[in-house]
Amino acid sequence: MAERVLAPCNKALQGELEIPGDKSISHRAVILGSIANGTTKVSNFLDGEDCMRTVKAFELMGVSIEKQDSTVIIEGKGTSALKEPVEPLYFGNSGTTTRLMLGILSGLPFFTTVYGDASLTKRPMDRVIDPLRAMNASIDGRQDGSYLPLSIRGENLQGISYTLPVKSAQVKSAVLLAGLFANGETKVIEDTPTRNHTENMLEAFGAAISSDGRETTITNIQTLTATNVYVPGDISSAAFFLVAAAIVPGSKLTLKNVGLNRTRTGIIDVLLTMGADLQITNQQISGGEEFGDITITYKELSSTVIEGEIIPRLIDEIPILALLATQVEGTTIIRNAEELRVKETDRIAAVADVLTTLGADIEATVDGLVIHGRKTLTGGEIKSYNDHRIAMMGAIASLIAKDDVIIDDDSSIYISYPNFFDHLQDIIL
Repeated sequence: MAERVLAPCNKALQGELEIPGDKSISHRAVILGSIANGTTKVSNFLDGEDCMRTVKAFELMGVSIEKQDSTVIIEGKGTSALKEPVEPLYFGNSGTTTRLMLGILSGLPFFTTVYGDASLTKRPMDRVIDPLRAMNASIDGRQDGSYLPLSIRGENLQGISYTLPVKSAQVKSAVLLAGLFANGETKVIEDTPTRNHTENMLEAFGAAISSDGRETTITNIQTLTATNVYVPGDISSAAFFLVAAAIVPGSKLTLKNVGLNRTRTGIIDVLLTMGADLQITNQQISGGEEFGDITITYKELSSTVIEGEIIPRLIDEIPILALLATQVEGTTIIRNAEELRVKETDRIAAVADVLTTLGADIEATVDGLVIHGRKTLTGGEIKSYNDHRIAMMGAIASLIAKDDVIIDDDSSIYISYPNFFDHLQDIIL
């Protein structure tokens, strides 16, 4: 546990930042590189705790993975070369590692046990287990496989057509990855499109996959071909500095090479709706993923309503958007975000608690938040709830608080943004 005391800033924020690689894409690059044939080089890989859990899992299954600064080199030899791990696979606090790896492990011809930390052990896994069992996966665990630890014995999987009952890219990805090993065709249908990094990455590695945004189909047992992957900056990490510039008067920041995948840019749409002075330049595409530079200049913003189909496109950014809402005139309402209840912590409750402690006028609802602005934040002692996004929200709040903000434990930040505080210091004039 590492307490951190953050003094008020009282200064404009200026400068450029290179945002660390996208966590979602980094996970997927390691997974597909490890089951493909050939050498995969992943550049701008996120060297965070979550992504390293995925690396360690494949190393325990016999894959050679070399890390050189922010580049990872994977020597893949196909799925037939993977070995049964001699010890249980520990996934820490990584829900992404867990859910995606369940899809892979369900189709491999050996026995595996997976487990995680106290937080991950409380998170529901039945949403993934149910469709995998429908594909003939053999998975057992607490409460009939609803919670970790879980044991998986690889079976001959059967393709299915599955309609997602929840808006979850992790569930979709688990089913599609299992579809690589299944007999016949596997189809995933979703009412509201979720992030499509898995589909983009599978296509880049040569999988036979097709998607129209709502229906995605993949065919059975394929040989994937290694490729080089550039990981754009993580827009979920960039979000903290976008909001920082939006709430600190006189600020202007440019965030370089940030991922602009349409399924992830809900925060940009919301900022523009609220009236932000925001420009995107130097747009490029690599491996099906768009990225570019985002420049935001401080400007007074207006309240808004965030709901419906945009929610999956900004689900991880809701905590920092809630902080933003405390600093704009009017009432901001967030609805349809019940998925936040089953993240690293109950993020709806955590956001309401932390911002209330800091002096905000905020109410938690069953599926979201109601935030009444504009309120001066007072500072105070806050809990991180062992959740990186809650901890970083608190850190950004310190920039505009009247008194010190004391975060009880900032160690979770290393999950997704190891150099967060270095970057924060770099932009304070």
